[in-house]
Amino acid sequence: MGCGNSKISSENVIVLGVIQIIIGIYHVLMWYFLLLLYMGQIKGVFGTYEPLTYKMGTALWGFAFIISGAFTVKSAKRPSRYLLECALSLNILCMIVTIIAASLTIVELANFHSVSYKNYGQAKLGREVSRILLISYPLEFAMALTYAIYSCSHLVSVSYGNSGDLKHWVSSVSGCLFLFQGRRQEESLETVSDAIDGKF
Repeated sequence: MGCGNSKISSENVIVLGVIQIIIGIYHVLMWYFLLLLYMGQIKGVFGTYEPLTYKMGTALWGFAFIISGAFTVKSAKRPSRYLLECALSLNILCMIVTIIAASLTIVELANFHSVSYKNYGQAKLGREVSRILLISYPLEFAMALTYAIYSCSHLVSVSYGNSGDLKHWVSSVSGCLFLFQGRRQEESLETVSDAIDGKF
């Protein structure tokens, strides 16, 4: 589906933005839950369970989803080139974030080292939360990709207006190129004539 063929109403764009905000808030709340869960572990003989996603605060990256969703809603209510570009950039950032976060979560779930039996319950619950978050990453990626396609076509319409404006712009550029080529030819003829006059 090309950029010029994407048709989404502003109401649907607002829904996309609201869903992004909800996903972001959910991720931040899950990060807080994991923080309390893992901080409550007891240091036993086999240590505590602290996965890579917890150390890097992957769930806290949901703030990017919240900001992106807010700009998406605002750009739908008050469309302008600046807001569309900001929302598009943030949604592209969200797609990158979801890919990285999903990769780190898969690495976490693929590996499980021994932990103290006192911390096994927290580790198991934390991994279940990671599985739930892993399901939400494709949803966020789909939301961001959908808006990116929409904003691509909307930016073209905002930049050039209707097809008549676009044709006028193309004709103006063609006219400028034609004048430029004419001047180049005149300069070349003047150079040749000066060279001939110098010889005679």
